[in-house]
Amino acid sequence: MAFDERLAARVRRALGERTDFSERRMFGGVAFMVRGHMCCGLVKDDLMVRVGRDAFPDAVSRPHARPMDFTGRPSAGMVYVAPAGLKTQRALTAWIDRGLAYIRSLPPRPIRPRKLGLPRALRPRQ
Repeated sequence: MAFDERLAARVRRALGERTDFSERRMFGGVAFMVRGHMCCGLVKDDLMVRVGRDAFPDAVSRPHARPMDFTGRPSAGMVYVAPAGLKTQRALTAWIDRGLAYIRSLPPRPIRPRKLGLPRALRPRQ
């Protein structure tokens, strides 16, 4: 599943001044992590924003926003924003700021190094 690379570049630009953000391939798209927590991401051409349960009713009432239902079941606290709601950098930044506001309410997570090694099929038998 692909994601909109131009939108990803715009998100990177919005988060670019931060020293505590990283990217991770997730959901068949890309997730933008801040302080170790997922803040937002891209699935196809939609922006996915983690707004939290308290801000969810307001966020989902905004134009072009809908509950995130990646698995077919809505996820409380996460919304998809359609491309029509992201036409300007200001609109995109406003959505990212909603995600950042939620992340600020969480304690920072330690960044764990990924385990690197051979895939199971290539490991020597013991």
